Amino acid sequence: MNKLRMTADAAVSDIPDGASVMLGGFGLCGVPEALIEALVRKGARNLRTISNNMGVDGYGMGRMLEAGMIASHIGSYVGENKLLEEMLIEGKIDLTLVPQGTLAERIRAGGAGIPAFYTPAGVGTVVAEGKEIRTFEGRPHLLEHALKADFALIKAWKGDRLGNLVYRKTARNFNPMMAAAARITIAEVEQLAEPGAIDPDHVHTPGIYVQRLVVASGCEKRIERRTVRGAEA
Repeated sequence: MNKLRMTADAAVSDIPDGASVMLGGFGLCGVPEALIEALVRKGARNLRTISNNMGVDGYGMGRMLEAGMIASHIGSYVGENKLLEEMLIEGKIDLTLVPQGTLAERIRAGGAGIPAFYTPAGVGTVVAEGKEIRTFEGRPHLLEHALKADFALIKAWKGDRLGNLVYRKTARNFNPMMAAAARITIAEVEQLAEPGAIDPDHVHTPGIYVQRLVVASGCEKRIERRTVRGAEA
């Protein structure tokens, strides 16, 4: 099946108001920026998003915040987004923070069909509030539930028309596990390959997990911080 869509707008056209959406990326690396921009143009509202972080002001998920599209968010780190801070203080968004390893495992469990698991992360903190605690090998563990979503917007370096994906270096991050944990996965790739051109041993996400594919060009590939030390005297 040819899963290629001609535009990012066509790929996200059926994401409705109130949908749950996973978005790949770690910081500004591996962010499906073209799909996010298309979703902003579509104007979906009251989205329930799941992502490691919320990007930065004016870029990535920050654009979705500015457009008033997000009702709730589950993530691990949100410290680079001033608008999110303001919205949280004003009670305009529901935010759930999860330890990063727990977030990754909750998403992976969702894709693997594991409904819940126990972890020692968060015991004795606000993360443990309202959660079941059991002791294993003399150590308390929290019960954490798997995460799934209606849609996953992910970013890969290369993909073929069948949806097989290859990620490049740290841009792999949360993208592969999200691809498996959503009902519909939409992948944004930088390079398009014909079926059979990608060595099967090099495939990171098999095409069975991907329903749609779009080729994105002109990606910014931002970095979060750059410090340049002045020339020594």
